[in-house]
Amino acid sequence: MVDGVSKATGSLETDFDILPPKEIPDPAAKKPADWVDEKEIDDPEDKKPEGWEDIPAEIVDPEAKKPEDWDDELDGEWEAPMIPNPEYKGEWKARRIANPAYKGEWVHPKIANPEYKPNSELYAYDSFKTVAVEIWQVKSGSIFDNIIITDSEEEAREFAKETLEKTKKGEKEMKDKLDEQEKKEREERMEQEKEAAEKAAEAGEEAEAEEGHSQVTREYPEGVAIDQPRAVLEHQEVHQQTHVLHEAPSVVPHHTAAAGRSKNEDRRKHHL
Repeated sequence: MVDGVSKATGSLETDFDILPPKEIPDPAAKKPADWVDEKEIDDPEDKKPEGWEDIPAEIVDPEAKKPEDWDDELDGEWEAPMIPNPEYKGEWKARRIANPAYKGEWVHPKIANPEYKPNSELYAYDSFKTVAVEIWQVKSGSIFDNIIITDSEEEAREFAKETLEKTKKGEKEMKDKLDEQEKKEREERMEQEKEAAEKAAEAGEEAEAEEGHSQVTREYPEGVAIDQPRAVLEHQEVHQQTHVLHEAPSVVPHHTAAAGRSKNEDRRKHHL
């Protein structure tokens, strides 16, 4: 009984294998050799249709065509692929009918077990100092107290009046209060997690926006510091580098310059 209500009943002798069984199969009994325990048999009048085994499980695909680029010398002789035969019905089996000789399942006769001895005091112990409760539950809050072991239902109900009836109201009120408190804390925690997630999302969006429009200060050859968006600066750098390349003086190879000087000196000598 739980909370004064019977939840399960039984017997230590019948529900548990504490004592040897009262009966055992008769070791001298044997199943008769002519006993028929097959409920159904093949219909002796059912015959396999003619040509049944001549139908193959697969046939050549009639829609398959030899590829135009198939080379018999290189690829070998072409063979059309096989496909399941829609006419194939599988292995033939005779129709089943009820067995007229069926006698039912054979039950092994039983006899009294000579080792069985009844014991009406399986439950009796000199002292019950400890009670172990093994239970699986999905929610905490269950209370196990006021346990009594007795062979008198009247005594058990009287014990419940003096214990359960006096405490169950207060225990229920306490349990309801704890449940309400846990519900409130759970809702607050979920709300906080939601707000934190929203703030994190907003912070991520702001970080992406700042990264795309970040301000950068760079020093240019003229010595002027310019504070402009990164994209603009990068464009100006490319433009300036291109401009410098266009204005760079041509480099005259060393041997060409030397040859020019020699010709000029020859002219001066000739003039003199």
